[in-house]
Amino acid sequence: MYKHVFLTGPPGVGKTTLVQKSIEILKSSGIPVEGFYTEEVRQGGRRTGFDIVTLSGQRGPLSRVGYESSSGRCEHWVGQYVVDVVSFEQLAIPVLRNTDLGSGTRSKVCVIDEVGKMELFSQAFIQAVRQTLDGSGIVILGTIPIPKGKPLGLVEDIRNRRDVKMFTVTKENRDSILQDVVTTVQNCTK
Repeated sequence: MYKHVFLTGPPGVGKTTLVQKSIEILKSSGIPVEGFYTEEVRQGGRRTGFDIVTLSGQRGPLSRVGYESSSGRCEHWVGQYVVDVVSFEQLAIPVLRNTDLGSGTRSKVCVIDEVGKMELFSQAFIQAVRQTLDGSGIVILGTIPIPKGKPLGLVEDIRNRRDVKMFTVTKENRDSILQDVVTTVQNCTK
């Protein structure tokens, strides 16, 4: 029996879009959903970074091309992007720590888009994700990158868990697997 659902696939294939479509269907079926997703930031047609956006509507920088983080330091880089760990933690950690069962008999779904290189600079995030994975009553709908280069510890742990149903998203299947993803999440909440 699966407890969590994760999507994997190459960058730009549509994982976040698939998660957003799944959120709408899950909410319309009465399942409580909380969490966050990442969104590209563009200026003049050029990607300049990524924001973290909570499902409650809060937004803050995750990374930007060569800019100082909110702490005033540029200590974490992924390619050309400076990761703003402080901003990320201020938005993501409360969402993960505040997930609970609520008043219903159904489990809550916690969206984590994504567990990737940028996010893994935060030890608090790693700890919160592990606690959520091992907790009861919370179903994670998340995304992880495809393996590339040096393995990422938490990503590989998620990939190898027996209680995780993994969907590999491709340009060919990204529209056709939506219902399978939603149905699997719904079954995890029962």
